Amino acid sequence: MTHTDTAVTEELVRDLLRDQHPDLAELPLREVDGGWGNQMWRLGDDLAVRVQRMDPWPAAQLKERRWLPVLAPRLPLPVPVPVRSGVPSERFPKTWTVMTWVPGRPLDLGTITRADDASDALAAFLRALHVEAPADAPADTGRGAHPRDSQQGFDHFLGSLDAAAIGPDAAAVREIWDDAVAAPAWDGPPVWVHGDLHPANVVVADGTLAGVVDFGDLFAGDPAVDLAAAWVLLPAGAGERFFAAYGDVDQATLRRARAHAAVKSLFLLVMGQNGERGLPGGKPAWGPAGRAALDRVLAGRTR
Repeated sequence: MTHTDTAVTEELVRDLLRDQHPDLAELPLREVDGGWGNQMWRLGDDLAVRVQRMDPWPAAQLKERRWLPVLAPRLPLPVPVPVRSGVPSERFPKTWTVMTWVPGRPLDLGTITRADDASDALAAFLRALHVEAPADAPADTGRGAHPRDSQQGFDHFLGSLDAAAIGPDAAAVREIWDDAVAAPAWDGPPVWVHGDLHPANVVVADGTLAGVVDFGDLFAGDPAVDLAAAWVLLPAGAGERFFAAYGDVDQATLRRARAHAAVKSLFLLVMGQNGERGLPGGKPAWGPAGRAALDRVLAGRTR
């Protein structure tokens, strides 16, 4: 259901296509597992329909429509590219977009078995993405704030976890966070940042990273936000190779990145915990992913 209490069903999505893009309306259509702010429906072999669901505003999809066609040609991994726009209507008063389909399996439902290849692929992707953004690039809406500006979120996630999920690790996680709070802020030019790299927003195939999806949090800012993926996505021991392939990262950026990885791990653990309790929005598969990521964060620096 959406906040408008309109059920997003196969019938609705097909009706929207018939009304606005009739040449696509009879392609095979099936719902894709996952998605929270937006619901995904696979359309034929090569397309997907991204339907605004829990997101209260269409900003994320409008951002993707504007910038993914600009970024996609120079990125070394497949990303979804908007090909048709759906406009709000009396039938469905929210935004939807037809995009290219990125083949693969979400990492929260799959695994990386070729760690070296995945490390190189992620490093190449982020190196290509992390270039200076233009003046009209979207501003940071809070995802990339310096850890000192995100204290409330960190405290919330840490305080939301059961003792069984975090246990004695809470003090160590807080030490990592406090260290990053004391680190200098990013003083380089704002670069393009994906903003939300976690296991449900990348896809894997043949044991390695095969694509990146969901650019709704795209912004210009601190690359440390994305560098957290070294801990959040890659298997244990892969971080050193990732950073060697990515290139020079100063110690302050590394400290901030590790803290962003810590809070992302806590977020995944909370979502997994909610899923175990049957709470709305809970994602049971995210709990193990969050625990594994947190273990990598606690194991120490990547180099």
